[in-house]
Amino acid sequence: MYKAIVFAGTTEGYAICNFLAENGVSVYACAATEYGGSLLKENEFLHVSAGRLKTEDMEELFHKAAPEVVLDATHPYAAEVTKNIRKACENAGVRYQRVLRPEGDKSSEAVYVESPEEAAEFLSGTEGNIFLTTGSKELAKFTVIPDYKERIFARVLSVPSVIQSCAELGIEGKHLIGMQGPFSAEINEAMLRQFQCSYLVTKDTGLAGGFPEKIEACQRCGATPVIIGRPLKEEGLSLPEARGFLAKFFNLKLSQKISLVGIGMGAEKTLTLEGKKAFDEAELLIGAKRMTEAVQKPGQSVLHEYRSERIVEYIKAHPEYRTVAIALSGDVGFYSGAKKLVDLLEGNVEVICGISSVVYFMAKIGLSWDDAKIVSAHGRKCNLVSLIRHNPKVFSILGTEDGVASLAKKLVYYGMGEVILYVGENLSYENEKIFHDKAENLTEYRGDALSVVTAYNEEATPLSAVHGIRDEEFLRGKAPMTKEEVRTVSLSKLCLAEDSVCYDVGAGTGSVSIEMALRAWNGEVYAIEKKEDALGLLKENRQKFAVDNLKIIPGTAPEAMIELPVPTHAFIGGSSGNMNEIVKLLLEKNPEVRIVINCITLETVTEAMNAIRDFNLTDVDIVQLGAARSKTVGRYHMMMGENPIYIISCSGRGEEV
Repeated sequence: MYKAIVFAGTTEGYAICNFLAENGVSVYACAATEYGGSLLKENEFLHVSAGRLKTEDMEELFHKAAPEVVLDATHPYAAEVTKNIRKACENAGVRYQRVLRPEGDKSSEAVYVESPEEAAEFLSGTEGNIFLTTGSKELAKFTVIPDYKERIFARVLSVPSVIQSCAELGIEGKHLIGMQGPFSAEINEAMLRQFQCSYLVTKDTGLAGGFPEKIEACQRCGATPVIIGRPLKEEGLSLPEARGFLAKFFNLKLSQKISLVGIGMGAEKTLTLEGKKAFDEAELLIGAKRMTEAVQKPGQSVLHEYRSERIVEYIKAHPEYRTVAIALSGDVGFYSGAKKLVDLLEGNVEVICGISSVVYFMAKIGLSWDDAKIVSAHGRKCNLVSLIRHNPKVFSILGTEDGVASLAKKLVYYGMGEVILYVGENLSYENEKIFHDKAENLTEYRGDALSVVTAYNEEATPLSAVHGIRDEEFLRGKAPMTKEEVRTVSLSKLCLAEDSVCYDVGAGTGSVSIEMALRAWNGEVYAIEKKEDALGLLKENRQKFAVDNLKIIPGTAPEAMIELPVPTHAFIGGSSGNMNEIVKLLLEKNPEVRIVINCITLETVTEAMNAIRDFNLTDVDIVQLGAARSKTVGRYHMMMGENPIYIISCSGRGEEV
């Protein structure tokens, strides 16, 4: 007793037999020839029978084996066999399911005919050699072509009986090629060129039958494909669809092999061999259209999608695809969506690296990248100005047509117009463009959005890791400024990270804001100030220190803070009597915000302590700092005391206010 009978003889048929046996479903495989049967290995769930069956033989087999379903996976051109299987199933009352490989894409350069006889008739009116790839069974039909013994070069199975039958028709010697497929486009091309063939005769055998490779070879050689149409206009399931059908029919759990593949820059030439293999073997290809078009093979199912959640949702909804390849630009470890996909797919994936744009581009411009700062400004915030100021080489992915011009304008504004910008667009494609120029010459440049840039700054100054820029470095005017000793302790208590989002409330000249922005170079700093003279100094100091991640917000806190992004840290240097309201808004935005308050007057200390008590803040630390500086009087040095400062630090409780 067998649950399924499969009429094999094709790649799809063999795959279905193995699939059922692997999943513990007993299957009886029927192959027309001994050779076909030898391609399947019997086991406890798979029995293989070789030999041609008549309709009555099939009916007898169905009654004996009592299958739940019969799958017809015979060749699309085996029309009589398909008719017999259908009839036998009807007579025996057994469920019939056709498995049919999809037809190939239509070619505008091909000649389409309905039968071998029609192909021979067409070729009789032509000149030039003929590469015949339709097998030995119908070879006799082409002997009507004038001078066929000289014009025809036939490729057939390397079986003695087949070779003998061809020789009896006069096709032998160099005109007879005995080989077993599948054949690559390169092999087909080599044969077309070797025998100087003007025509290639084939059937539309689909992807598994090597049809696309034949068409590709013809295109390369300028040969004309003569395509014999399928004898039956029928519908059937593709191999993945058949697996899905059988999984539901027999309640099977399907397994999938999912590969995340970096495609390099985009052109196929930058794809690794491992990546190419994964794409070639994929039944389902997923990715943005630009990426999939570079690697797609005929017959593959394709989903144009880049959103991780949608990709995972589709894969889980279509378990019939055993091999899935997701195309990701560049390298999977370089600003890629691979990390999120691995998490969503729960690690059930193979990750295949690609060539990243930084490796490719830096090689093209002749610069090493081991000492470069590597970032991406594509779809994310990135303080390129600060990086370029403090690093000799900075590589970044851009992503907009005005990306180069926008960066160049900022560099000029911050006094770095001499910086050299190396620009790369459409890397690896035929319209690839690579050039370099000074930033000051690129402020109006518009290019392709698919671009990268490397900034080369010979005047870069390394960023100091020590708090406390000298007071003399700042433009001061008459606006109040937090002195360097106080700044050093206050910022130490603030505990900034490189990506912190900071508020400086009552920023004054901006000395604290500047140091915040330098430390949180990959974050954002919002300097809130109400006085006009101080706002002017803030802008000048921002320009002098090239802190592009410092945003100046005119107005009084807390009103000026309402529309700002959620802060991770806040420094309060001046509250204008609104301490409670400021702290309340900070906690509403982020209940875990870190706060440091500087107090000169006792009244401000009282306001700060009241706020700590009212909002039940934690991790409270109070430092009273008194500093003195020397003043030269003749040959003596006298210590002059600075105003004592209370530095109060605290944190939110992590609870909603």
